[in-house]
Amino acid sequence: METPQAGTFRDDTRRSDGVGRTGVRLPPELLAPLTTLDDGRSLRAMLPTLVALVAVPALAAAVWSPWIVLPAIVVIAALQHAMFVLVHDAAHYRLFSSRRVNDAAGRSLGALAGISMCTYRVVHRLHHNHLYGDVDPDIALHGGYPRGRAYLLRKLATDLSGRTAWKTYRYFFGAPAANAETATAQRPLDDTPASLRADARRDRRTVILVQIALPLLALALAGPVGLLQYAVLWLLPAVTVLQALLRLRAIAEHGAPSGYGSALVAARTNLAGPLARALLFPHHVGYHIEHHLYPAVPHYHLPALHALLRDRGVLDGAEVRRVPETWRRVYADRGPAAG
Repeated sequence: METPQAGTFRDDTRRSDGVGRTGVRLPPELLAPLTTLDDGRSLRAMLPTLVALVAVPALAAAVWSPWIVLPAIVVIAALQHAMFVLVHDAAHYRLFSSRRVNDAAGRSLGALAGISMCTYRVVHRLHHNHLYGDVDPDIALHGGYPRGRAYLLRKLATDLSGRTAWKTYRYFFGAPAANAETATAQRPLDDTPASLRADARRDRRTVILVQIALPLLALALAGPVGLLQYAVLWLLPAVTVLQALLRLRAIAEHGAPSGYGSALVAARTNLAGPLARALLFPHHVGYHIEHHLYPAVPHYHLPALHALLRDRGVLDGAEVRRVPETWRRVYADRGPAAG
């Protein structure tokens, strides 16, 4: 089925020994309804996140008590994370059926979050099309696990201190960190069509302008107090708690996999409760095997895709785990992951 993303994000229907014995490729008549975009469902998914992103900082700013501000920082970071996931869907052309509306929404959300959706689209393509390969730009974040509990806790402490943020935003501006396994850094924009490079350049300029405008707007509306509240209730969550959430989700999705031969074992679907979904897996992003197998499926159809693949036996032996199982793998001593 042709979609606007054809040639950009490939379905990963590879098979690995002992996994996907029935084959991964779904018949077109089963897949077509799941790749159909529903603009109303996208709007209903976006609105609660956007309303909460306005309401929670406004409430915390109005009360301005540590008992409200401190938990608000965690909630705001979780909502910023949910906004990142919506930008991710737009990068896949899966947010709205109109390409123009999809990209306008994704670029706007990205600019508010400090990330370039058009640049991320290019970087993320390499992750999908070369999962755990030499040019996968995400290995620097989730590769090499399990590394032991102490290593992960040190990394999370670095995230919460704010020292990781510059690497994250550099990634979303098209310069991923060096791959620790191959000691190489990827330049995903270098092998990108000129039109996409131009889109990325324009988008990065827009992000910079928006990020300059936001503190100036806070200062103009509420003076120095408004600027302080903007720093505490928007920037601080973004450079601290959000960084830890992004790391934890990336590791949960790809850390300590049981294999590398296909998305069935190199990606992981995390079956999570309400709290873990709110913090780590908003907008159904926890169905990560399904997303890699069929990136043309929008997030609200991923639970149905999971059920279909499960019932057809495709997920037998795949990396489908409860969150506590995932963390036991990631926390394990360095070496081969336990089964």
